[in-house]
Amino acid sequence: MQKKHQLNLWFWKWHFIAGLISLPFIVLLSITGGIYLFKANYETPIYAPTTTVVAEGTALSYQEQYQLAKQHAPKKLNAMVVPQKATDATAFSSGRFGGKTSLYIDPYKKEVTGHILPKESLMYTVQKLHGELLLGKFGTTIVELIASWMVVLLITGLYIWWPANGWSLKGFFVPRIKQGKRLFYRDLHAISGFWISGLLLLVLAGGFPWTDTFGSNFKWVQKVTHTGYPSTWQGRGVTSSTIETTKQQPLPLDAIVAMAKKMELPGEVTIQFPKGKKGVYSISNNHIPDQKRQVMIHLDQYSGKPVLQHQWSDVGFLMRGRMWVMAFHQGEFGLWNWWLMLFVAILLALMSLSAMVSYILRKQKGNWGVPKVPKSFVVSYGLIALLIVLGLIFPLFGISLIILFLYEKFGKKRISTTKNVLG
Repeated sequence: MQKKHQLNLWFWKWHFIAGLISLPFIVLLSITGGIYLFKANYETPIYAPTTTVVAEGTALSYQEQYQLAKQHAPKKLNAMVVPQKATDATAFSSGRFGGKTSLYIDPYKKEVTGHILPKESLMYTVQKLHGELLLGKFGTTIVELIASWMVVLLITGLYIWWPANGWSLKGFFVPRIKQGKRLFYRDLHAISGFWISGLLLLVLAGGFPWTDTFGSNFKWVQKVTHTGYPSTWQGRGVTSSTIETTKQQPLPLDAIVAMAKKMELPGEVTIQFPKGKKGVYSISNNHIPDQKRQVMIHLDQYSGKPVLQHQWSDVGFLMRGRMWVMAFHQGEFGLWNWWLMLFVAILLALMSLSAMVSYILRKQKGNWGVPKVPKSFVVSYGLIALLIVLGLIFPLFGISLIILFLYEKFGKKRISTTKNVLG
């Protein structure tokens, strides 16, 4: 690829400005993201007294456990997790999302071992700091804007780094040590950025679905293209035979648990309870390592017969892709994925900090050091088209780009005119 000098300067200017604004946030996001990877390592021993039991004596039936949990739950119970081992406490949940509470029952001692409210955990705070800077929707907007500009930083950074005068294999791995600190840190920034650029785009793709603007637009596209979850995935519109028709009582929870165990589903198996007399029991499993084996099965609450069964292939391709990149973003595909995300987090922090050090060493007093672009440079139609496409995909980037353009067009002229008048 032959580089154009003026285009390179233009890319360098905007890479510099975007980096100057974004880097402190990127360092924070990389550190909090790296810390959150240790969620299971941190929480498992803390919650062990609540989630594990000693399997001694006669256990309560699941229906009896449900009745006991019902007495102590802060809200109406909506689901339970099928224990995988005899030493697992039975988990019943109420509420949803940030307000979800899990209540654990020891079936042998016939008592509640405790409650786990994710909202009160340290890792929940880390997650909120990572996703919204602890500033609610305003913070989410800032994070989305920074993530949008990170895509631009990667594109412009790769072009700026691309060698103009031949290749050096050593330059892909080793920063120049003997040519001064500033050059060393600049190379460290460029080399680390090159090696994680592709991975980082994939990580960003896994983070965008959680954002407000991009995430809402993505959900809208899923809806109009019918590429999300089937409308009946969560049991909407799926009904059991009514009591008036069948004259039956709902099946006890033990019968439904027995059916779930007989299915031998991999991963964590959850049973959602019927919503009202016409509701259904819904059995699903969460198995990230092989998402194709995930199912959602709705059972008549009176007969236990399957009313509707969904395979993962019934889920639209956009939703399947979305769930894959989100799981990848959190390192949930196994140890290799976990280490890979930790590597990205560390290298991203290193890349950002080295850029900041390089800038400090380069900066002159009283001058921001923004690269100059010749006035003769004209942005090509192809580049304008690329910016428009990026602005449509990432609306917050598009809005910020318009603001920057207006400032470049009118703000600088006004400042210059004011200086001339005063001077």
